[in-house]
Amino acid sequence: MNTFFPNCFRSIRSALILTILLTLFPAASHPSEDLQLRDLNHSRSTTLTEALPELSSADLLIVGESHGNPRHHTAQLAIIRALHESGMPVAVGLEMFQQREQDVLDNWVAGTILEPEMVQAFTRNWGVQWPAYRDIFIYCRDHDIPMVGLNVPREITRKVARQGFASLTREELGLLPPIVCRIDPEYEAFLRRFVGSDGHAGAFERFCEAQLVWDAAFAVHALDYLKNQPHHTMVVLTGSVHAWKPAMPFQVHRLAPQIRQFSIVPDIPVHMDLQDITAKDADYLILGL
Repeated sequence: MNTFFPNCFRSIRSALILTILLTLFPAASHPSEDLQLRDLNHSRSTTLTEALPELSSADLLIVGESHGNPRHHTAQLAIIRALHESGMPVAVGLEMFQQREQDVLDNWVAGTILEPEMVQAFTRNWGVQWPAYRDIFIYCRDHDIPMVGLNVPREITRKVARQGFASLTREELGLLPPIVCRIDPEYEAFLRRFVGSDGHAGAFERFCEAQLVWDAAFAVHALDYLKNQPHHTMVVLTGSVHAWKPAMPFQVHRLAPQIRQFSIVPDIPVHMDLQDITAKDADYLILGL
């Protein structure tokens, strides 16, 4: 049983949301800008409006991106907006911010820091792509939507990618949440399918470990938030490699199998064939991007 949400509460909430949506968007007419999706669980095309009652039943929506792609960020904002406007309590989890800088995000949503200071913090955490993410941050601030940093210190994952997880010192491990960095054959096969299999075996193993540190840490931090805010649905914004089911969603399931989650990805890597994508890979594909 989902200890965060009683099943009866979920059912009642979904029914109410469906009633609201049918009132606002009659079945015969959908907005022309409605996000187009592929529902992999039911092998059908759908739209964000049609899928919203199911998405609203989730504790966690993990929405992938190619970092800085404006169409992907527009799609992410559409999902956040749709949930918020349906009356859902929403939080936004961010790969782009380290968990240790949560105070900055809290102050941004509270309106106690101005945009130039947020741009500095964003650049410190993520780089120089603020314009691509700005609309999401502004929307969350203006609508009092909590933003949650999920990432770990960059120096940690860089060291793992160069030298492996075993190279971390006790002090460096202390900067991570409690995670297990164990590469199983299924995860390695997923990453080879996603990024290709070129490169030295040792280098690829270290790459896998770095990816797994991210996946596991994002899962721990997201679940920690949901434990404290059980009536929120968190929309996680992360690179697509983390959004596929064998990545962060698997780590969430391993730690909290009662969590209801959906994986939503916007693009298909060149190493993957659209015809081969199934519900084992993701729950929804965003089409037309």
